[in-house]
Amino acid sequence: MSTIEFNDNFDKLSRILHSFAYSLTKNVEDAKDLFQETAYRAMTNRDKFRPGTNFKAWLFTIMKNIFINNYRKKMKANTIMDSTDNNHYINSGKQTVRNESGSNILMAELNYMIDSLDDSLKVPFVMHYEGFKYQEIADHLELPLGTVKSRIFFARKELKDQIHRKYDNLFLPLDKDAKTSLN
Repeated sequence: MSTIEFNDNFDKLSRILHSFAYSLTKNVEDAKDLFQETAYRAMTNRDKFRPGTNFKAWLFTIMKNIFINNYRKKMKANTIMDSTDNNHYINSGKQTVRNESGSNILMAELNYMIDSLDDSLKVPFVMHYEGFKYQEIADHLELPLGTVKSRIFFARKELKDQIHRKYDNLFLPLDKDAKTSLN
């Protein structure tokens, strides 16, 4: 196909190409840019067009591929890659400082509640918390195994009650079935 035939065929399809460009971009200025880029690529690559094939489809494919490539470039440009170890710290440097004050306060309150328990409940409970087995506690305190288990149970129950009394406004109202599952 000669240059004159190529240009004539392109001119005949320019109106349709403008419409297709607008349907892809939904913007008049972007459609004009897309059309110009398509015209440039078609002219510079006209030797790659094979005579006897569909010229209109060839131009539409060029335009569509340009649009897709531009869209992908825009999406990559809008993507922010954050390679920091912890996304919560921006410009914080290498060292981080842990603030455990909240857990320290809660543990202090819990220890105070445990200290307020009666010694008959507190001693088996603390021993169990420290990792002693029920039988070891029973042997050490010279109590029956069932008594040790029940005292630990009552110590837990008393601690739960103290926590509920102190922090009742933090708990959502529970239905009857949920309350029984806590005990």
